[in-house]
Amino acid sequence: MKFMIEWHIPTTSYKVAAERFLATHAPDPDGLETIGRWHAPGSARGWHAVEGDAAAIAELVATWGDSVELEITPVLEDADAAAGLGKVYGK
Repeated sequence: MKFMIEWHIPTTSYKVAAERFLATHAPDPDGLETIGRWHAPGSARGWHAVEGDAAAIAELVATWGDSVELEITPVLEDADAAAGLGKVYGK
């Protein structure tokens, strides 16, 4: 399954999170693969698109949850969303 992770670093943990990111490059846990990761310039916010299983998402949250606020949303590509809509609307 694909997930969109929106992250925000609170001011109080910005240095800790930045140092951890620079030291580790934020590798994916086993069972998760990065599709893309984007940082909003001049802010402490960004997005990380991943594909994998929910257990790997839980590991990612456990790894970063002490310094970064994460909002995780399962997402579908257009073709998958259209398949579900087609079942309801008959197209």
